[in-house]
Parts: sequence; structure tokens; C-alpha cells
Amino acid sequence: MSGPKCLSLLLALLTAAASASSQQRVDAPVLSIGTDLVSLTVTVVDRRGALVPDLRAEHFTVYDNGEPQAIQFFTSDDVAATIGLLVDSSGSMRGRRDDVTAAATAFADMSHPRDEFFTLNFNEAVWPGLPLQIAFTEDTAQLRAALSAPARGMTAVYDAVSRGLAHLRRGTRDRKALVVISDGGDNASTQTLEDVVESARMSDAVIYAVTFVAADNRDERRQVMKTLAGETGGRVFMAKTSTDVWRAFAQIAREIRSGYTIGFEPSDTSTGGFRSIRVVVRTEGNDQFVARTRVGYYAGSSP
Repeated sequence: MSGPKCLSLLLALLTAAASASSQQRVDAPVLSIGTDLVSLTVTVVDRRGALVPDLRAEHFTVYDNGEPQAIQFFTSDDVAATIGLLVDSSGSMRGRRDDVTAAATAFADMSHPRDEFFTLNFNEAVWPGLPLQIAFTEDTAQLRAALSAPARGMTAVYDAVSRGLAHLRRGTRDRKALVVISDGGDNASTQTLEDVVESARMSDAVIYAVTFVAADNRDERRQVMKTLAGETGGRVFMAKTSTDVWRAFAQIAREIRSGYTIGFEPSDTSTGGFRSIRVVVRTEGNDQFVARTRVGYYAGSSP
């Protein structure tokens, strides 16, 4: 099957699946977590990387600085999210922007009907795609327009992620996610990678990345994206073709909608600073599952 026909078929299948999912789950309850709880978004996959549904609270153990914690809130419901799309508009993205715009628009169609979106475009500068008076949108046509930008200049991916994390805090939905579309190279930011990792650790957002792989791309730095995704419980998708981009967005949409939300109140609140988190899943069948979540959080006063 030729490339355009393959993409058209893939889009039709993804749109049909999104429509069916929206019809089935549109009435999912809204999550509300008390401010005294630490909230974790957890993605669980099996050994083949497939998402694992239908787990219960008793299957999870949360370790805070190595100590098991009592789970006080748990849901696997499909709750709405605030999602930021950060799109590289530097010269290295020339020729790829149309594919990204189309796939990101389909991604919005696959997402929860009440998800709210914002976009940031970046080259050596960072600027919003939406009009300044609109912080978020649920309108797909408005989102498509916000994603359109020429590709030129250098790359300030650290500045874009930092600004994206700050904008997420204005969101009204319970789950938070950033999707970064870039090769990961940075040659123009005022922020450093260490600055951005620290900002990510102080956020409850999950960072996903779609990064492009090309033999002639000397700016590609996939480890940067792996670091940010690993800190927050997200994932990096490598894309060589336009079909890879579509598949990556489809998987990100599924992961955001299939996550578990766990809340716990730390048993030890005597010390502040950064505290590590680990989540373990055990089932009756002793299945080997992997739980992805953020690596920790700051207790007490933030640095």
C-alpha cells in the first residue's frame, strides 16, 4: 500500500477508535484530590509493553523514600487532562511540520472529550500558538490553527519545556501532560537541562516526547528527551517516518486515558526536600508488570 493510502487508512482507524471510546467513556467522573495528598499518575505495562487495564488499588504498593505507604485515593477512570503540545519550529523541522500538525490534530480527536489543550511553538524563541486571550482550547479547529508555524532558526527546547510546565499549572483538569515534538537538540535556551529537570520534579506533569531520527541530523539529542520523560513517568517515541509520528500520537493518547491515579499522604512529614517514589504492581498471578510514574516529589518547602 502506498504511503498516502496507508496514512489515510491509519487515520480512519484511529478516528473510528477515538469516536467509539468517546461515546463509551464521555460520562466518566471528574477526579478530585485533596491538597494534603501526593498525587501520582501511573502507567502500567506488561513485558511486551502493552497497557494493563482493570487493576485495583490492592495491586499497587507505593514506596516513599523506600517506605510503603497507605493508598488513600485510587481511580482508573478516564478523567480529563490538561495537555500542552510543544512543537519544534526550528530549521531542523523543515518538511515535517505538516505531518506533525495533522497527527496532533488527530491526537486531539482521540483524547478525552473534556481535555483542554494549549500549544507552544519554539525555535530560538518560545511563543503561544493560541491567541493571547485564550489560555486553553477544546476546539480541534482552533488547535489546528495554533499548530501552524514556519520552521526556521535555532532550537530552545529547554526554555519551551520550562514555559510549558509553568502554563500547565494554570490548567483546570486533574491530569497534566506535556507532549514535546522535537529532535531534542538545544542550541539557544537560557535554561539548562538541570533547570528543566528541577522544574519537572516540582510538577505533577507527565512528559512525553516524539523525537525525529535521521542520519544527517547532527542536532538530535534523544537522551535529553529520555531524561525528561524518565523523571516524570512518560515515554519517548522515535520517529523516522510520518507513519511513526501518527502511531506515537495514538499511543500517547491511549496512555493518558489509561493511566491510574493514586493519592497517598506521606507517613513521615518531618523532613522536607526531594523524596523518591517507587510504585510496584503485584497481582494474584504474579504477572511481571512495570509501573511508570514520576521519580519523586519535593516535601515541605520547594527549593
